[in-house]
Amino acid sequence: MAQSQNKEIEFQTTGTSYLAIGGKVGKFLIGDKALEFYADANVEDYIQIPWTSIEKMGANVSGKKVSRHFEIFTDKGRFLFASKDAGKILKIAREHIGNEKVVKLPTLLQTIGRFFKNLFAKKA
Repeated sequence: MAQSQNKEIEFQTTGTSYLAIGGKVGKFLIGDKALEFYADANVEDYIQIPWTSIEKMGANVSGKKVSRHFEIFTDKGRFLFASKDAGKILKIAREHIGNEKVVKLPTLLQTIGRFFKNLFAKKA
């Protein structure tokens, strides 16, 4: 039986986890101790990420619009999620992990541009 790490839930929403091949649809529970994801198909298939183990968290931002997809970087690895409420999740996370750990991730065009810039840069 899955046991929540949170004593109280601050926000609940639906979303997708991209940990395995394909996505798993489920529910996010954001609480006082951790960010948790429980798959709809099997509640025993869950991800619990304590606030203390998050190194950084971010999403693509263009203008004032936050992308649906966001990433969480921990000491154990990288987790990719999607939710229509990604902006709200990041705001709540900022209260728990600090402002400096919630970052803007580069867009696809910025990543490609950086690749070509480094490719053609003069080697000294």
